[in-house]
Amino acid sequence: MGKADKLLEQAAPHLEQGEEVRAAVMGAYETKVMGSDSVRNGVLIATDRRVVFYAKKLGGFELESFPFGNISSFEHGKSMMGHHIAFHASGNAVQVKWLQPATDFAAFIDVVKEAMNSKHRTGESMNTAPTGSAPALDVIELLKQLGGLRDAGVITPDDFEIKKAELLARL
Repeated sequence: MGKADKLLEQAAPHLEQGEEVRAAVMGAYETKVMGSDSVRNGVLIATDRRVVFYAKKLGGFELESFPFGNISSFEHGKSMMGHHIAFHASGNAVQVKWLQPATDFAAFIDVVKEAMNSKHRTGESMNTAPTGSAPALDVIELLKQLGGLRDAGVITPDDFEIKKAELLARL
C-alpha cells in the first residue's frame, strides 16, 4: 500500500457520510504554525463536495476542508520542482506544492474545475430575480466588508479589485 493510499484510508473516517473521493494527490501544504511558516506533507483530496487536505502528524492528524462553494479562485501550474496549486477560499490563501503523482494531477484539476463550475452555475440560477434596492444594499455592505479584509491584510489589493469589480457588476 502506497503512502497516498494509506493517508486516504486514514482520512476516510473524517469525511462526511456518503461523501465520495473523486481524486487525490500527495503534496506539501504551506501553512503557518505559531506565527512561522511551515510545510505539512499530506494528501489533497477532491471529493464530490469539497477539497480536503489531510496530514498525519505525531500523535494525531491535521485536516483542513474547503467546500467548493467557498473557493473563489483556483490556480495551478508546474515548475522544476513539480506541480503546484493555489486557491482562495473564505479569505484563506491556500498553497500546495510538490504534487505527486503527476499522472493523478490532471484528474484532480478536472474534478475541482468541474465542481467549481457546477457550483457557480447553481449559484447563478438561484440569483435570477433581484428585488428592489435590497441587493444594492447587500453589495454595498459586501464592499465595506471586503475593504476591511483588504485593510487587515487578509486579502491582497489585487484580489480586492477583482472582487470589487464582480460586486459592482451586480448593481
